[in-house]
Amino acid sequence: MSEKDPEIGFKKETVSKLLSSFFKEDKTRLSGDAVLLMTEMLKIFVQEAAVRSQKQAESEDCDQVDIEHFEKILPQLLLDF
Repeated sequence: MSEKDPEIGFKKETVSKLLSSFFKEDKTRLSGDAVLLMTEMLKIFVQEAAVRSQKQAESEDCDQVDIEHFEKILPQLLLDF
């Protein structure tokens, strides 16, 4: 990406609500640092999935990435994370 492209990522509020929805107790708190870390992890995970899917499509001589390419890389991606 060039320097002029805007940064694409997840909203901190969305990640915070998503994580909070899995808490069993209402007393559980989530620090700002934890939200920032999880936001960055999600961003890296999605970027890695896109890159691996593209490489899979190229290895099959396809011009376009389909869901099948993503499904093929998903098991190893989940193991790597």
